[in-house]
Amino acid sequence: MPSGARMPHQGAPMGPPGPPYGGSPAVRPGLPSPVMEPSRKRPAPSQQVQQQQQQQQQQQHAKRRKMADKILPQRQKRKLRLYISNTFNPARPDADDSDGSIASWELRVEGKLLDDPGKQKKKFSSFFKSLVIELDKDLYGPDNHLVEWHRTPTTQETDGFQVKRPGDVSVRCTLLLMLDYQPPQFKLDPRLARLLGIHTQTRSCIIQALWQYVKTNKLQDSHDKEYINCDKYFQQIFDCPRLKFSEIPQRLTNLLLPPDPIVINHVISVDPNDQKKTACYDIDVEVEDPLKSQMSSFLLSTANQQEIASLDNKIHETIESINQLKIQRDFMLSFSRDPKGYIQDWLKSQSRDLKLMTDVVGNPEEERRAAFYHEPWSQEAVSRYFYCKIQQRRQELEQALAVRNT
Repeated sequence: MPSGARMPHQGAPMGPPGPPYGGSPAVRPGLPSPVMEPSRKRPAPSQQVQQQQQQQQQQQHAKRRKMADKILPQRQKRKLRLYISNTFNPARPDADDSDGSIASWELRVEGKLLDDPGKQKKKFSSFFKSLVIELDKDLYGPDNHLVEWHRTPTTQETDGFQVKRPGDVSVRCTLLLMLDYQPPQFKLDPRLARLLGIHTQTRSCIIQALWQYVKTNKLQDSHDKEYINCDKYFQQIFDCPRLKFSEIPQRLTNLLLPPDPIVINHVISVDPNDQKKTACYDIDVEVEDPLKSQMSSFLLSTANQQEIASLDNKIHETIESINQLKIQRDFMLSFSRDPKGYIQDWLKSQSRDLKLMTDVVGNPEEERRAAFYHEPWSQEAVSRYFYCKIQQRRQELEQALAVRNT
């Protein structure tokens, strides 16, 4: 195996975070019901207001969920089962080759993804950025106790690793596996980790958590929104009383470290009774959703655009029909509960609709009575009326004189 720099031991392993937030596609709500029903059946005003509020809430909910309709599931957490086993080959004095005359052992590190639905099975090595096996330094010396594998652009993926060494005694070894996070993840500085409650996460999630902390603690400057007034914790971490939020990504560089490797301690046994024993470990890994490529190709295909549009229209028409049936049902229920009160409210509602349809201004029922014209505001209203007429006549005369002068 290729040699390289030794990977430092950085403590207990930390599994990858959970899957990103997502949601099932939201159902597009129907259009609001028309103001006037052809059947002249309409619910009482209180019921109508309630229905309008419900429709507005549905529309607002649809706007919030609009992006969820277009977001495809990105990655999901799965179990990678790791198998560690070894075989021992005792020395054979009558062996023809030199390898057979020396006792040796062989360590195997293999793994597979549990319940992998994909047609193309992912290789075991594709989940890792590097793998280091640290053997007993006292047995194999400072120059031969490390076995390292590191990913390179030309790396050929494999289903497992094998290490063979001479020896006839049991060997303690430590496996350090560095997951290949996509997108890359970072381990936070201990002070920043305690502040945000995050151990290892992507850069974008860390910045989002910082912004949430700023909003929760109201650290944004009220006069200059570009600046953040640091509290005592921010001052300890960023070493300044005030800073721009745009400076945080650059300042985070010194606070982000490589994530901890997964550490596994294992004993390579030369006991014949242990040869059939295999150690198993489950590791949480993130993989691409197998349906993502299929959904992307389906949405991008021009042949399916008409089918998608047709289904959208059908959903829209179905929801609109449901809304219409609900209005009729509410009408029947309201009438059955209080027929007299409902008829009165319904007549008032119809009267208002009639005024809107006929463009009637004012109240004809009151205006036909003489007392209506003896109200205190009537004199002022007459004066305003004559004033408007005089102004209108003056403008007509000025326009006529201007035409003659030209």
